[in-house]
Amino acid sequence: MPGGSDRGGDPVILATAGYDHTIRFWQAHSGICHRTVQHPDCQVNALEITPDKQHIAAAGYQHIRMYDLNSSGNQNPVVNYDGIAKNITSLGFHEEGKWMYTGGEDSSARIWDLRSRNLQCQRIFQVNAPVNCVNLHPNQGELFVGDQSGAIHIWDLKTDHNEQLIPEADASIQSLDIDPDGTYMAAVNNKGNCYIWSLTGGYGDEPTQLHPKTKLPAHKRYILKCKFSPDSTLLATTSADTTVRIWRTADFSLLTELKDASQRWVWDCAFSADSQYIITASSDNMARLWNVETGEIKREYSGHQNAVICLAFRDDIS
Repeated sequence: MPGGSDRGGDPVILATAGYDHTIRFWQAHSGICHRTVQHPDCQVNALEITPDKQHIAAAGYQHIRMYDLNSSGNQNPVVNYDGIAKNITSLGFHEEGKWMYTGGEDSSARIWDLRSRNLQCQRIFQVNAPVNCVNLHPNQGELFVGDQSGAIHIWDLKTDHNEQLIPEADASIQSLDIDPDGTYMAAVNNKGNCYIWSLTGGYGDEPTQLHPKTKLPAHKRYILKCKFSPDSTLLATTSADTTVRIWRTADFSLLTELKDASQRWVWDCAFSADSQYIITASSDNMARLWNVETGEIKREYSGHQNAVICLAFRDDIS
């Protein structure tokens, strides 16, 4: 990034979606939209690319739709996952693509076996409040689930055992993330606070242990997303205060604030594979590519008719 080409054997995939019932695919380096897929039933709450980069999953109200990434002429989903009561807010994949995990406003996290012809959910983890976010530990064996009551649940998929912690009473957990090295977890809430834990264990038969590290008063308003960089040296937080802040994980000091006069709520973000760029999705109908170090906007992705609340981005060669 930001050079290179897109699709047709190229490793770069950028997709954005939100309230206008479309998924747009972009040439990341040029800002040109090269494909638009209609998603007529509802808004798209979350987007995720499968590990083999063949499909993209779109989470919405009561369903997940899986679209083919390599068939630009096909507008229709290739797989539909249904049978969920409310909005699906979060989704992701096992690193080898064996299964998909989701979280939603039906107060549950779910595991879906992608190798089975049966499209029913295989396992359900029920909690006491709507789920805002689900994240898989790099060990591929523990799901971290954040809910609106302020609880973070750690679901051990091998033993089915679960633990929970509440970093701040009466503050909804909006997003959580674990860095690729498995050394830190961040969780952000609707009060503008970001909590950091250092992690130990988590491999073999030893469950992950969380050790409180720091609390950042990261934003003055709602934090909507937190995301570690691929090299684990940075943490991004996106907020209703119209900014994105990039923190150094070495000491959790502020590196850069990403701000633009027309930007509104920033809902989602994704780093480039080299951790030097970040793409953001905002309520002003735009996505933007930024230089992390300088805070400079390198590209704008304009074309959505309503708020862009989620994006999916892959520019790694593997």
